[in-house]
Amino acid sequence: MKRDVYGEDHELYREQFRRFAEKEIAPKIAGWNEAGMPDRETWRRLGEAGFLGATLPEAYGGAGGDFLYDAVVMEELAWLRAHALMFSLHVDICAPYIRDFGTEDHRQRFLAGAIRGEVLLAVAMTEPGTGSDLARVQTRAIRDGDHYVVNGSKTFISHGQIGDLFIVVCKTDPDAKPPHRGISLLLVEAGTPGFVKGRKLDKLGLPGQDTSELFFQDCRVPVTNLLGEEGQGFRMLMTELQQERLCIAIASIASCRRSLADTIDYVKGRSAFGQPIATFQNTQFKLAELATEVEIGQVFVDRLLASHVRGDDVVTEVSMAKWWTTDLQKRLTAECLQLHGGYGFMKEYAIAGDFADAAVQSIYAGTNEIMKRIIAQRIGLG
Repeated sequence: MKRDVYGEDHELYREQFRRFAEKEIAPKIAGWNEAGMPDRETWRRLGEAGFLGATLPEAYGGAGGDFLYDAVVMEELAWLRAHALMFSLHVDICAPYIRDFGTEDHRQRFLAGAIRGEVLLAVAMTEPGTGSDLARVQTRAIRDGDHYVVNGSKTFISHGQIGDLFIVVCKTDPDAKPPHRGISLLLVEAGTPGFVKGRKLDKLGLPGQDTSELFFQDCRVPVTNLLGEEGQGFRMLMTELQQERLCIAIASIASCRRSLADTIDYVKGRSAFGQPIATFQNTQFKLAELATEVEIGQVFVDRLLASHVRGDDVVTEVSMAKWWTTDLQKRLTAECLQLHGGYGFMKEYAIAGDFADAAVQSIYAGTNEIMKRIIAQRIGLG
């Protein structure tokens, strides 16, 4: 079915990025998965080619386009299984904080570098004892003259090893009531004394993604590195989460399409009892059901894309899409693995990786249980 959300310019951009990705990205994916992170040169090449600033302001080297251009890149990277790059984290999750809440100095120093692919961005929210309950973070940033002294730890941080600039969620007023009023966002640069990058974490899936622990030990951060105002961190986080969760839904549906397409090809070529397993009714019914669900999910995501670009408040619907698409991704990869039989359990078949990679989708950026809680509150259930 033809998708109406993209215009001609977006599809031309897709073709341009696809050519770039075939040359600059696809040959490197296996190496990234082996190394546990992508190389810096590819980020710089993305910046040189203009793919990191399509939606960011022209004043800092971007193109000032709409969010659909980045959605195109997310879909293409998901199709390639180039999960190591974490494009949306850099461009659509972290960069908007600096664009929307940073000072002009922040934008000149950090946003321009991010658009060039020279400054890799990360956000440090999760702590060992605090996941989705951001109001309860324990990392403290206590003012001391012209600096904040930061102490605490973070975990499960994407870009933890290769990141250059971290948006750190911390408590500047530990005694605030309610607790969320004490939360602020600080920009902490890699190499700052007292900022220690811990171990790179060994994960079930997404082997090419750099996920790490971070530690802050009397780390002195200039007051000028505060994003927005003290105590406004929670509000800023809530403002940007709509786009973050939409990014996940976009990538989940695109990943579903790839897993489904590969499985359809597999069942056509694999025979059992003297005939292709694609001719078995069970196979046909399973794949027909999954194909239907993918189309349903795509229509919903496309509708949200159009609404988001218009500037609509779709927090409720994006929360629905985040849990539904990631739940679908987990179920779909499990069914597709089953249809591969024993080969599905072999790492040489991509579906095995898809199955492992899908596991975390319902956990990060707010668990699916949190998404359902948000939905319940916004439809008047308290």
